[in-house]
Amino acid sequence: MNVAGPATSPFLRRIAAIALSLCTSILTGCMVGPNYHQPKAPVPETWLDMKAPAKAQTDENLKWWTTFNDPALNSLVDRAFAQNLTLREAGLRVIQARALRGIAVGDFFPQDQAATGSVSNTHTSRNAPLGRGGRSFNEYSVGLEAAWELDFWGRFRRGIESADASLDASVADYDSFLILLASDVSTEYVLIRSLQEQLAFTRINVKSQQDTLELTKIRNRVGAVSELDVTTAQATLSNTQAFIPALEDELRQNTMALCVLLGRTPSNLESELGGPGTVPAAPAEIALGIPADLLRRRPDVRRAERNAAALSAQIGVATADLFPAVSIKGMTGFHTSNLKTPGFHPSAANLLDADSFEGFVGLDVNWPILNYGRIENNIRVADARFQEAATVYQNTVLQAATDVETGLSSFLRNRERAAFLSESVIAAQRTVDLALIQYRQGAVDFLRVNQAQVDLVDRQNSLVIARANVAQGAIATYRALGGGWEPFTNKEFVPQQTIDEMRSRTDWGDTLSPDYDRGTDLLFKRPRRDAPTDPSMHRQSNPPAEFEPSRTPETHNEN
Repeated sequence: MNVAGPATSPFLRRIAAIALSLCTSILTGCMVGPNYHQPKAPVPETWLDMKAPAKAQTDENLKWWTTFNDPALNSLVDRAFAQNLTLREAGLRVIQARALRGIAVGDFFPQDQAATGSVSNTHTSRNAPLGRGGRSFNEYSVGLEAAWELDFWGRFRRGIESADASLDASVADYDSFLILLASDVSTEYVLIRSLQEQLAFTRINVKSQQDTLELTKIRNRVGAVSELDVTTAQATLSNTQAFIPALEDELRQNTMALCVLLGRTPSNLESELGGPGTVPAAPAEIALGIPADLLRRRPDVRRAERNAAALSAQIGVATADLFPAVSIKGMTGFHTSNLKTPGFHPSAANLLDADSFEGFVGLDVNWPILNYGRIENNIRVADARFQEAATVYQNTVLQAATDVETGLSSFLRNRERAAFLSESVIAAQRTVDLALIQYRQGAVDFLRVNQAQVDLVDRQNSLVIARANVAQGAIATYRALGGGWEPFTNKEFVPQQTIDEMRSRTDWGDTLSPDYDRGTDLLFKRPRRDAPTDPSMHRQSNPPAEFEPSRTPETHNEN
């Protein structure tokens, strides 16, 4: 048996040369549809509550929860990052986006390829036109078939461009959830601490009011006061005691919410919380920086911008349908039969002989001319979707600036309120002490004592709530500034245990590799996921550029 090498190589070389030439021309050719330009989104030059410009230490925003100097809070945030299931869902969506990008890259290359082979037996009728010769024969064939729609108009390259932007958007969505998770854990922690502190104050007041009730009973027994003082003291005590189960129930609910954030079953979290504590003190100042610099790092802004870029590329994908689709189709292989004809006696043994070689290559043009407006309207739909995404991006930037202003206002106003309430609580405690002294001496009636004790309970709880609101205002401001995702730029999106489980089911190649973004899919580089050297810059491959010019960073300082 002779294998047909020399006879087939010129044909194959011609196909390879044509494919290489076309591939080169396609990669350097035109792409229909608009080239993406980031929508303009104006931002304010400075913050409304900015008082004293100073150098901003923006590094503190990378792990802003550590500025509260609370080890328990730091530990809870770390646990949430490691265990939260919703964060894991966001990470898996990034993995899906990687795989979808691989599909988009694959569409650029020959879309249909198949290795074929067949064996058949044919028996013809004696009465058929061919029935006078050999009526029973076998046929054998092996070959390769391919069809490649050439990307003259950039349909597939626009698809890859869109997939790149969608992958960036999924990464930004993951980053956004990192910030949201840190802020939610911090908020729940502050609420838990505030409830614990309110419970502590309430129990102290219950003990004090029990002592006061005993005092009224003693004075009533000796005839110094009427029963009215006793019943009034009892009513005040019972009302204060009623706060305890309500606070305990609210504490349990917030603890359960924190358990969900930590990705664990319901528990008391006593070991993680370290027992009853106080509301963590918010930092004295928050490094704000200039809006144009710091809003750029917000993941939701990046996600909205990348979504707009992805939909812009889809306009080009839709526009390509206006032009003819040119495809190369080809087949090469070997075919033989043992049909007996004069002078011809082949068999399966000579399937790979040079004489059994066959093949063809050709061009196929498909140009939908009468589409009744379908293509044009599909382009219009794509353009409208892009414009919608651009508007969403602009609104996201606007909302981002508003979020910072709202959080900062809450931080500053509640700090002022807490300062006043602190003085009020000191005065209220002194009022209670003086009223009890004068009541024992008969200088004042019990209503004065009772009112002072009621006021003390209210003001102590108001102080704790105000201090919690200061911390929550700081948390809201940090979240609005968009920091907290940067330390994770060199880490994978899902835990190693999940990666191992997925690899045990499916061949993932390097899609689950930590170095995925440093690889290449055939001719196309993947979007990089580099850690920014400037904390105000994000890690996407095409950063936004239509913000206001950068200025010297500033810090909000109350001093």
